[in-house]
Amino acid sequence: MSVSIKTPADIEGMRRAGRMTAEILDYIGPFVKPGVTTDELDALCHRFMLDVQKGIAANVNYTPPGHTPFPKSICTSVNHVVCHGIPGDKKLKDGDIINIDVAMIVDGYFGDTSRMYYVGKPSIAGKRLTEATYEAMWRGIRVVKPGATLGDIGHAIQSFVEPMGYSVVREFCGHGIGRKYHEEPQVLHYGKPGTGMRLLPGMMFTIEPMINAGRPGIRTLADGWTAVTADHSLSAQWEHTILVTDTGFEVTTLSAGSPPPPPLA
Repeated sequence: MSVSIKTPADIEGMRRAGRMTAEILDYIGPFVKPGVTTDELDALCHRFMLDVQKGIAANVNYTPPGHTPFPKSICTSVNHVVCHGIPGDKKLKDGDIINIDVAMIVDGYFGDTSRMYYVGKPSIAGKRLTEATYEAMWRGIRVVKPGATLGDIGHAIQSFVEPMGYSVVREFCGHGIGRKYHEEPQVLHYGKPGTGMRLLPGMMFTIEPMINAGRPGIRTLADGWTAVTADHSLSAQWEHTILVTDTGFEVTTLSAGSPPPPPLA
């Protein structure tokens, strides 16, 4: 496994790309309300990326092996959709929870982040799952430092959500990122402490746990992209891009509107 160590110039480029990508999520938040379609949200984000941010929408026509090109700028995953939901004409309704996942290229560097939103007033179950997933992501982030392992990250997430009765999706993971959208390493959101690759300063990767309210099983719809929970339970996801620093970590996808980190346990 070859993991790139970012140069100071790379890190500055990734900071800018990460912040600007997070600002798209700040922008779209007020538009997430009952009656809006996910296609309308996609169009708003697309124009903001191009006209305001002067970036490139990384998801449009993204075609990993075995997939057809992704047709939109953002992923919109509602309720039981785990990830990679394709925006369409279905209107959001009061009580929905939705993950919006954005990726943008700025001066050759990729920014990648996602955030959960409540549509109107969420259900108690939707709110609890969303909050638990957010804290789980941050528990994974907070163990990042030189000498820690990838297994430490996964364990911090898994050991927090499973006692609540939630489950960690196994089929998707975080990933290295830089001048390429997806690089090594793969960052699993479950694991054992002290296992896997040891972290070094200059590594950059995403931490993006997908947590289901029910069982961990998923299935992919006929469009080849949209992953949903097999038992139709709710699912939530948050994502940040992380730099391993000399003393710990730096989150490069923070913006003025990013929710604050949860208090330390």
